[in-house]
Order: sequence, then C-alpha cells, then structure tokens
Amino acid sequence: MTDGTPTRAQRFAALVVPAAERNGYAGHGAKARFARDTGMTESSVTRMWQGSAVPDGRFYDAISQVTGIDLGTLLVEGGVLSLEILQSLSETDRSQVQSALTPEEAADRLGIKVGREIFYATVEGLKRLEDEVPEDRSDRGGTAAQM
Repeated sequence: MTDGTPTRAQRFAALVVPAAERNGYAGHGAKARFARDTGMTESSVTRMWQGSAVPDGRFYDAISQVTGIDLGTLLVEGGVLSLEILQSLSETDRSQVQSALTPEEAADRLGIKVGREIFYATVEGLKRLEDEVPEDRSDRGGTAAQM
C-alpha cells in the first residue's frame, strides 16, 4: 500500500510467523512442517509467511493450535470477524449460544453474504473446541478470556 499502512495479509503474517517460529517452525523445513501440521499447501504457507495472502478460514483452527494464538485473535486479524462482532459473540448469554440456531440462520442474522463457507467452518471449529473444554471453567475467567 502506498500510505505505509500494512495490508491485512501483512498484519496476519506479523502475528502468525513469530508465533510459529516460537513454537518450533523455524529453520530448514519449517514451512513444510507447518503446512503438514495445518493441512495447508506449502505454497499457501509461503504466501502467508511473506504477508502476501491470508489463508483460507478453514485452516484457522489448525493455525491457532500449532501457534498457540487464540482463535478469536486469528479470526479478527484474518478479517473473518470484526472485533465488535467477536466481542458481542463473547458477551452473548450462554443460553442463546446453545439455542437451536443453525449456522445458516446465524449467518443470515449477521448479514453475512460473502464467505459463508468460512463462517460455517469457523462455527464447526469452535464447536469442536467447545467439546474439548472441561465443564468447570471457574479458574479461567470470563467467556472472552476463553476465546
């Protein structure tokens, strides 16, 4: 960009690459290992590392796991969700979250018209994460701290 403002892909790389390196994805073969561990192609990892592309949303859960970066942070930095939407989801009453609302209905209500497949994959990834979290969360802080 001509005004010096980093692109979304550059911001994403600035977040992910150092975290990946801290978690052992440094040196010879790092990108290949990262690709294998996240399910991405090596060329996609290279473009992400260079800050020229943001990965497809279906890889965010795996990227979060291998880098140790909070999934919510990846969703915001990756441009899938705005911080405001993430916060509103975090503050939503738990009984509303567990309603019979389908991902399709949620996308409709949020006005998501483009990237619906990414949204659906993100919802499924979050549901899998929720299944892995112990029921007793009293020592973890609020809902926002868990994202």
